[in-house]
Order: sequence, then structure tokens, then C-alpha cells
Amino acid sequence: MSAAMRDRDCWLDLRRTGEWRREAVEEALHLRFEAVVTDDPADLAGLPPTVTRVLVVTGDDLPADTGEADLLLVDPVRHGDPARLAAGHEGLRFGSRIDVTDAETLELACERVRRDELTVIRFHDPTHIPLEIVLAAADGAPGRIITEVNDVEEASVHLTVLERGPDGILLRPSGPGDATKLTEVVRQGSPDLELVTLTVTGIRHCGSGERACVDTCSHLGQDEGILVGSRSRGLLLCVSETHPLPYMPMRPFRVNAGAIMSYTLAGHERTRYLCELEAGSTVLAVRADGRTRPVTVGRVKIETRPLLAIDAVAPTGERLNLIVQDDWHVRVLGPGGVVHNSTELKPGDEVLGHLPGRERHVGYPIDELCHEL
Repeated sequence: MSAAMRDRDCWLDLRRTGEWRREAVEEALHLRFEAVVTDDPADLAGLPPTVTRVLVVTGDDLPADTGEADLLLVDPVRHGDPARLAAGHEGLRFGSRIDVTDAETLELACERVRRDELTVIRFHDPTHIPLEIVLAAADGAPGRIITEVNDVEEASVHLTVLERGPDGILLRPSGPGDATKLTEVVRQGSPDLELVTLTVTGIRHCGSGERACVDTCSHLGQDEGILVGSRSRGLLLCVSETHPLPYMPMRPFRVNAGAIMSYTLAGHERTRYLCELEAGSTVLAVRADGRTRPVTVGRVKIETRPLLAIDAVAPTGERLNLIVQDDWHVRVLGPGGVVHNSTELKPGDEVLGHLPGRERHVGYPIDELCHEL
């Protein structure tokens, strides 16, 4: 299952939050965090049952008073096996918490993620290889893995490790607002887009100008590309360079996208001009069946080339236009992933597109009068 489709948790770490602890809890509850974690039972008093109340055991023995905790995080070496502990404490759940600092603790983490219902892990070294090893060890295991992070930037990296990441993130926030930023990273997802079948009404040579090739940091599929158009209300699906060419090798990371003033989708709600993209930007890769994923731009190549205008119409009557390099190896997708060489298009041919449906101001959707000709 892809990372974007899995349900992943947001956990709040109250340890060492300081004087703004109350604000942190209120923010997390408002955002429907799945759990609040602390080493002081008093912090869990009064929390609603909609959130899992997690107590970290810090001493050598289990506390006599666990307060309103639902779940105890224990050191499996000092305290024992979580499953056995749960069997002896009715109404309480148990999970392992492990600090990975060396090969021995890494092996312990690998063992626990294969056995335990829940494992919370903190990685202390500035490398993601231990997390990769733990995720690989846990493949196919039913338990959940939560990783502790210091900031949202670290969380965003954890979530992409091995293309799956952990099942949740435990954030130790540095101030108000961090919880909100975490939910934006963890819960962003990449929903499908509705693609429509467009009918080509004509193609025409239109002089020369600058066109942009968008080189991504991902291996794109044969039915995958990016949506591009001269008008924000209608975009055509330009395919990646994953199909054979007689005079040059394939570039599976590239989309020969279109003239530099063209719109593309940087996200489901945000458009960008092709000339605005740069190394590190995000663009939305789209498949012929509407599935999407954000991909990172590695480079944008802008060069002067002969240009070709493709005109099309949607079933709604919306008129679309795309200006691309005037060469047959520049391709667009049709229904079912059929590949069309742009210079061989003719009136009546069917291609795929998307109708965002609203005008744009600095890339954001807005309801206002706007004519694009």
C-alpha cells in the first residue's frame, strides 16, 4: 500500500514542552491527533476519550498509579514483554519504546516491530539507514511503528523512507503551530483527479519560443505525465519520455511539457507556471486513470524551439489550448493511456485533460471574472 493511501497517526509529545503545554494540547485535540504522550500521569488528566492517553514508563518498575492512561510504553528489556504485561493488567495496552543508538538496540527494535502491537522508536544518529532496516524487518508484520522526531522537517523525511515510512509520527514540538504543520505533512495524501476526454479541433505551427522540459527526481510511468495548458481552466496530459525514440535514448524522468508561460499543477489546488518551477519544486504527476503523486523537480530545461499549438474542446464546451515544442517526439496521452505524437494529431482525435473549473490568482483558485483567450 502506498504511503499516501495509508492511515498514519499524529502523536503529540508533551515531555519538555514547557510553559505552553496547555496550548500544545488544545491544538492537538483540535486537529484530532490520535495520541498524547507524557511521562507524568497528571498530564493525562481530563483528556477526552477521543485521544489515546500514553504514559512513558521511565523507572525500573511499572508505576503503581497510571492515572488515566490507556497505553503504557515500556522498555522490553527492563520491564518485560508488552503482550505479557497487557495480559496481567486488564484495561491497559502496552507497547515498546526503544532508543536506537547502536547495532544492539537496532537489533532489539527489529525484533520488537515483528512481535509487538506497537513500537515507538527514537533514532539518535543523523542517518536514515537504521529506520530503513527497521521498516524492512517489519514488512508484513501486523504491528504499528511510531517514530519520534524533533521537528516537522524530520517528520517529512521519515514519512518517505523506503516509500512507506512509519505508521505515525510522535512530534516533540518547539512551539505553538508545530502540531498544525505536522498534520499538513502526515495527512496530505494525493487523491485521484477526474480526467475528461477532450476532442482535438486543430493543430497549427506558431513560430518559435521558449519551451520547458521538466526533469523530475522520479522514474515516471509510461502512462504518467503532468498536466499542462495555456489556460488555467483546462489542462492536457503530457506524457513522460518513457516511450522509445529512434534517434535518442529515453528519459524516464522527463516531461517535454510546453511553452514557458503554460500552467501546470503543483498540487491538487495549486497551479504554477512552467517557468516558475525550479530544483526542489513539487509538481503533480498524473496517470491516465487519474491517480496522482507529488514528485520533486530536479531541473527545468528552457530552450528556444519551434512551437506547435494544439486546440481541443471538452464535453462541456470549454476550449483548451496547449503549446508544445514542434516535434513528433513530444507526446500527449489519450483515453486508456494511448500515446499520441503531437505533430500527428488531427481534428477528431481524443486526448485526456483536466478541468480545474476555477480561475487562478498567483496559482490559487479564486472566483472572479477572467477571460483567457
